[in-house]
Amino acid sequence: MGLLDPATGEITRFELPAPSAPHGVIVGPDGHAWITDSGANAIVRIDPASGEITSYPLPPDRPNANLNTAAFDGNGVLWFTGQNGVYGRLDPATGEMVVYDAPRGRGPYGITATPKGDIYYASLAGSHIAHVNTETGEATVIEPPTPNQGARRVWSDSQGRIWVSEWNAGQLGMYDPATGTWQEWPLPGPNPQAYAVYVDDSDIVWVTDFSSNALVSFDPQTEAFEVYPFPGNSAAVRQLLGRPGEVWGGASALNEVYVLYTGP
Repeated sequence: MGLLDPATGEITRFELPAPSAPHGVIVGPDGHAWITDSGANAIVRIDPASGEITSYPLPPDRPNANLNTAAFDGNGVLWFTGQNGVYGRLDPATGEMVVYDAPRGRGPYGITATPKGDIYYASLAGSHIAHVNTETGEATVIEPPTPNQGARRVWSDSQGRIWVSEWNAGQLGMYDPATGTWQEWPLPGPNPQAYAVYVDDSDIVWVTDFSSNALVSFDPQTEAFEVYPFPGNSAAVRQLLGRPGEVWGGASALNEVYVLYTGP
């Protein structure tokens, strides 16, 4: 795992215990890096100050979960997805882990928490999103309007609306839990492929389009798209994150990290 200092360009590397294949990484409320490690079939935490690495393996009866991404709920509990048909929770305070069967089997992929701490995940193979009851662990399937759309990743905006990258359909979807309604918008250009999605501090939605090799922004107020081509060919940016005034993505095909500055 690498830690980049944008001010200097210096990268500090942390060797993860083998076998390792880190898929997703987020920063937790504790300031540590939390990794969904599909190779180790474990959740891994790194303290960037000390370099200490802590591993939380999935239970023995849950091998090869194909871990994908994670998000913290409002109580500081980490929720994660596994494409082989599971999702789960880890309480960092106690180390307790529970893994659940996804209601429709294979597919749990992206996951997000709303400002209120509610958890939603997307099922790529199942072409739906699901709301997780953080008390009982039960997941309720929510069907997008477009069949077989390939819901890949999800992100909540400041209002708790859930934005969905629809890979198969080349669309951006939005589910509003307050009204139970959906809206969908095709990405610009021919044959778009919506992969990563992220909502910034101004509630602008950002999506990576593999087909056009670009970062695409969407303003929900005007329903207008803007396209920002990546500097390298076939960048394959699979995950987006950000902080105020900045949108960050990892170009998996080029071994590069990109940042787009949205403010001064």
